[in-house]
Amino acid sequence: MLYLWVKAFHIVSIVCWFAGLFYLPRLFVYHAQSEDTVSKERFSVMERKLYRGIMGPAMLATLVFGIWMLALNPGIFQSGAWIHAKLTLVVLLIGYHHMCGAQVKRFARGENTRSHVFYRWFNEVPVLILLAIVILVVVKPF
Repeated sequence: MLYLWVKAFHIVSIVCWFAGLFYLPRLFVYHAQSEDTVSKERFSVMERKLYRGIMGPAMLATLVFGIWMLALNPGIFQSGAWIHAKLTLVVLLIGYHHMCGAQVKRFARGENTRSHVFYRWFNEVPVLILLAIVILVVVKPF
């Protein structure tokens, strides 16, 4: 029963984390398009609060509950290569998360050099990772 509670909180944490991972790059799009100081400052505040207040804690909770599930069910590592592929994608997602954090700092310093078009493409990365993770967890193709 404990495993199911941990799994439920893991899923909620994932949803919160991905909400931020989807929204923050969209803010980058709007920030890159903004031209006035008031808008730029407003986007910087929104980005910082989203990254630190929601995304950081949600990522941490996702990792804590995920590791807890692995500790409760260590036999999952013998269930196939899908779990190793999934964990590799999670590591890539953590890297993406930190890339977003670095970009938040660049925008705050006024040092962004990328266009809104770049951020429109950058925004698709977590979608592809989420799609792959869900397929791996549900279908377990290998």
